[in-house]
Amino acid sequence: MGEKVKSFASNFFVTGDPLIYGADVSIVLTIVAVLFALTYFKKWRWLWGEWLTTVDHKKIGIMYILSAFLMLFRGGVDALLMRAQLAVPELKFLEPDHYNSIFTTHGVIMILFMAMPFMFGLFNVMVPLQIGARDVAYPFLNALSFWLFLSGAMLFNLSFVIGGSPDAGWLAYPPYSELMYNPGVGQDFYIWGIQISGIGSLMTGINFIVTILKMRTPGMKLMKMPMFPWSVLSSCIAIIFSFPILTATLALLFLDRYAGAHFFTLDGGGNPMMYINLIWMWGHPEVYIIVLPAFGIFSEIVATFAKKKLFGYKSMVYAMMIISLLSFLVWAHHFFTMGSGADVNAFFALTTMVIAIPTGAKVFNWLFTMFRGKITFETPMLWTIAFIPCFVTGGLTGVLLSVAPADFQFHNSYFLVAHFHHVIIGGVVFGYFAGLYYWWPKLFGFKLNERIGKWAFWFWNIGFYVCFMPQYVLGLMGMTRRVVTYGWDKGWGTMNLVSTIGACLMGIAFLFQVWQIAHGVKHRRNNLDTTGDPWNGRTLEWSIPSPAPHYNFAVLPQVSEQDEWWEEKLRRESGEKSIAPVKLEPIHMPKNSAIPIIMAAFWFLTGFGFVFHWLWLTIPGLIGVAGCMLAHSFNYDTDYYVPVDEIARTEAAIREVTS
Repeated sequence: MGEKVKSFASNFFVTGDPLIYGADVSIVLTIVAVLFALTYFKKWRWLWGEWLTTVDHKKIGIMYILSAFLMLFRGGVDALLMRAQLAVPELKFLEPDHYNSIFTTHGVIMILFMAMPFMFGLFNVMVPLQIGARDVAYPFLNALSFWLFLSGAMLFNLSFVIGGSPDAGWLAYPPYSELMYNPGVGQDFYIWGIQISGIGSLMTGINFIVTILKMRTPGMKLMKMPMFPWSVLSSCIAIIFSFPILTATLALLFLDRYAGAHFFTLDGGGNPMMYINLIWMWGHPEVYIIVLPAFGIFSEIVATFAKKKLFGYKSMVYAMMIISLLSFLVWAHHFFTMGSGADVNAFFALTTMVIAIPTGAKVFNWLFTMFRGKITFETPMLWTIAFIPCFVTGGLTGVLLSVAPADFQFHNSYFLVAHFHHVIIGGVVFGYFAGLYYWWPKLFGFKLNERIGKWAFWFWNIGFYVCFMPQYVLGLMGMTRRVVTYGWDKGWGTMNLVSTIGACLMGIAFLFQVWQIAHGVKHRRNNLDTTGDPWNGRTLEWSIPSPAPHYNFAVLPQVSEQDEWWEEKLRRESGEKSIAPVKLEPIHMPKNSAIPIIMAAFWFLTGFGFVFHWLWLTIPGLIGVAGCMLAHSFNYDTDYYVPVDEIARTEAAIREVTS
């Protein structure tokens, strides 16, 4: 019996690597510390009632953003480990198998479990406020989306210490991801972690399309919406058409591994190129899915800190919608070298060049908005300005890669790695940082320390260029992707060392951000946002107190202009009387529900059972999911009304109410 237990444990847990043992210890200590703190401060009931069962879009958004920061830490550590391995030639810091695992998990975590939740968090906290809504269209579905995302992310990250991480690359190309070449459970963790979180992502896309189209406040026509909801709408349209492709592709791969199908195995009559086409039919729209909302954030920030109306509003709207459409017509540029033929390569080269036109046009919109504006350089604006040269560099190198003959030289090299990170970090991460700094006072009611924020900003930017500019040179020198080490004779050592130093500077920048948040929480009483409008903003979220009450607006605003709050302030300055306030009425709100977190837990058990082929766990998990759906179907007590006296008390506590 003892030998069986020992044998099971040795196969079940990842052993043999000091880094893994360190992770085990840190995970256990963190769990113990959290449990102790919740018990010692008697916060279990508060945690359950206020957060774990909430359907409030603002709290769900905060949990998304917190998850994204945790994943940024995990993915960043992976990046630092890879850069440490490549710092000098012939280093043996990481074994090849471990390096492959870290390479794979870094890509998946940063795209799907960091960028996506960061994006969804900002969707949640701001879209309803900007369109004058009291919540999203489907609050229960919104909560379920978050918990499904978190369940998938935790299932994927669990592979680091249980079973073994996936190691077939972040897109899991066959045959590397097929059972013959990858018999461990790591690839199944990959499939089910992404599948479960992907369901949540698809539901979020549906939810926010309906929210934006059907929940806008009276008077807010589509062409009077702020730019951020437009960017969210274009992103969500791409989500609902691309994520089903990912779901189907991973389902086919799972059938190959679990049931002996041969969709992607040549010797069984399948075709791995079919997988590559399908995964990039999702994968390239995914790049635009995560960058389009950043464009909306930059548009809001530029107009606010330049104190001007956004230049070319309609052209920005058309550009984002065109990008959302064209993003589905460029996927084959990822494999120009795979023998598709001159005609196919020419078509996808052309579409890739065409999509650069609306993307580049927006840069001119932002520059013309800043032209002759009264710009102030607070942290959100600094991130916006830093984005422009970074994203332009990434865009220009992308155009180079779109030229098929040139791509034959650049393909699979570090030139491509540098381009991708210029676009994703310079466009996506910088954008979401800018949005977080911009809307932080609205979320939490206090501003963060600007001095610490600027230290973080400069370390991030200097570290970024020091890290990735040398990689363009390395690519031109012939260094390919996915190499675990290289010889002294290659001449790559100096550039790799410089790149690793840059990565370390970005790691320091992240620590500055953690310090900035901790400092802000500690000194929040000295930096309270008592106005609700600390940046002199233009859109509706700045018309209500900070932080926003749980019902958002005591009275739904009436919109007559594009930047309604800015125009309202101008009317007040000119002495023009505002529209008379409407009498307070009871507000219809959704009730909290425990079903989303419980259903997500059953999905976690289902995925875990599929990973290890444990039907005794999978079947109860699926029954639990069905039971939760059935319970919710027969639950009619899902909403309530906030009484007028409670609204009046709440409003009186945060500002003077005009009756």
